[in-house]
Parts: sequence; structure tokens; C-alpha cells
Amino acid sequence: MDAQRAIVELGVLIYPGAQMAAVHGLTDLFEVANGVAAEHQAAHLPFLRVSHWRADGDKTPTRVYDSYPRNQGGLMAVLIPPSIAGFTEGQAPQSLLDWLRQQHANGATLGGVCVGSLLLAESGLLDGRSATTHWTSAKSFAERYPAIKLKADTPIVDDGDLITTAGLMAWSELGLRLVDRLLGPSIATGTARFLVVEHSDSASECGSNFAPILSHGDASILKVQHWLQSTGATDVSLSAMAERAGLEERTFLRRFRSATGLKPTEYCQHLRVGKAREMLEFTNGTIDHIAWTVGYQDPGAFRSTFKKITGLAPSDYRTRFGVTPGVASR
Repeated sequence: MDAQRAIVELGVLIYPGAQMAAVHGLTDLFEVANGVAAEHQAAHLPFLRVSHWRADGDKTPTRVYDSYPRNQGGLMAVLIPPSIAGFTEGQAPQSLLDWLRQQHANGATLGGVCVGSLLLAESGLLDGRSATTHWTSAKSFAERYPAIKLKADTPIVDDGDLITTAGLMAWSELGLRLVDRLLGPSIATGTARFLVVEHSDSASECGSNFAPILSHGDASILKVQHWLQSTGATDVSLSAMAERAGLEERTFLRRFRSATGLKPTEYCQHLRVGKAREMLEFTNGTIDHIAWTVGYQDPGAFRSTFKKITGLAPSDYRTRFGVTPGVASR
């Protein structure tokens, strides 16, 4: 490996009953992605380091496997595989839930596959957020976690720092979503092609879904980012964001751009368009309604911003990537 390449660590959680095929499948997927990036001679892209974290009883999860044991650092993401045996609500050890909350607070993206999303629900991190889960768990999930906006008919809900998937085999799409974020759409497409698995064409044709930078180490800015993800940035102002960060506005602007690479207004636009892409792909709401839902009072402004970011008008995007038949387009 090129010694100059940045290294990002992706942790895969092993808990009692976890589907080991998904654990090893994700490990292989990320190794294939590294290989595809190497074939493209993409030395500017990070190297994906994969680690396994075992959760036993009341003990805090510990690293039991590391594909590149040098260069220890924080986790960029934690992936929770599914369980064929299922998962009983209320039985997750507090130490595991505390560990997940701490990783999220440190800036890691958390992804739950199928019933793996139940662990995220148990942690409380999904409260007020959108999520999906396996159809067999949907009814009990909705009853136990009323604070979560359950989208049981949506195969994947990418809410930036929290990603949930509905299918038992959806670990491949979750893995490809992270490859897309970290290495780009072409590497994700090449990885899917090598593994002969399906991957949405929307990212390769319209740019990656919004992937906020969370591992920058600025706790004040991360606090604002988590808040924006939870609210959808639908009704925010610079003063409100600065107040949430506990900073003077000029200081907040400087630190926010330094941490995320975007101005606050640009960040909110990308977040809103990301949510709109999901709604255009998986719901049948009108475009005007979607514009209003993601925070635009002026549908014309929404259409303009959407096309600027994705390269397609919302109606064209839905025609190309929507999976819901008979959708409205006005």
C-alpha cells in the first residue's frame, strides 16, 4: 500500500447471533474496493481498513480482527450485521449501547442491516429520525419505538450519520454505500461489478448521496451536524446553528467550513437534496410536496438547487431512478 495514502477504519460489530456471512462479506467487499481503487491507480483515495469488534455479555466491544493493524485511529463507521436468529428488544447490554453512542459522538457513521437497526433503535440514536427494518419486525418496531419515523417499505434509509436497511442481504448495499462515500461512485460501481451484485445507478450518474464529514474532531460543529441531520435542516438559520454550537457567528462560519468543507447554507442544501433524492426514488409524493417536506417554500428554488447538485431535474431523476409505479410528477 502507498505509504502516503490516508487510512480510514470501518468497524464491523460481532454480537451474539450476528450473521457471520455478512461480517465476512463486508470484509471482502471493502478489500475488493481497495483492489479496484488500486487498479485505477487512485493514490489520492483513502485505504479502507476493516476491523471486527466483538460484543460479549456486559463487556465493552473489543477489536478481534484488523486488516491493517498499524496506524491506530478512530472509527469512520460502525456496521451492524443482521441476525438470522432475530433480536429480542430490550436485551442489548448497556455496555454495547453506550459504545455505539460513544462512537456516534466521536463522529462515526453507524449502519444497521435488517434487525441490526434494532440495536440502533435501542441506543436511542434513532429517536426523531427516519429508519427502516425487516418487514417481520416492522409492527413490533413501530410499537416499541414510537419516536422513530419508520419507513418499513423503504429498502434503505440513508440519514447521513445513521443508515438503516430492510433486507437480510442488504449488507452489500450498505457496504457499497460507504464505498461510494469514501472512494467515489466509479469505485463503488466497479466493486459491485466484480462481486456481481446490484447497486443503484443514481450515485454513479448523479454523484454520491450526501456524505457529511463527521470525523473532523470539532465537537461543537459535530453537535450542529447531528442536529441538522435530526431536523432535516428544514427550518434553520445561521444564528440558530451558531447558538447550537455555542459560538459567535463569525467563528462558527470559519470552523464549520474548515470542518465540513462547505458553507452552512451549502451543507443544508446538500442535506435537503439528499433527502429529496430518497423520496423521489421510493415515494409517490408530488415534487412540490417533496420540496415543501425537505424545507423549500419555493418549488422553483428547489428544482434549481436539485438540478445544480444532481445534474437532473427532479422529474427526470424520478423517471430514471424511481421504483414506485404510478408516481405523480407535478
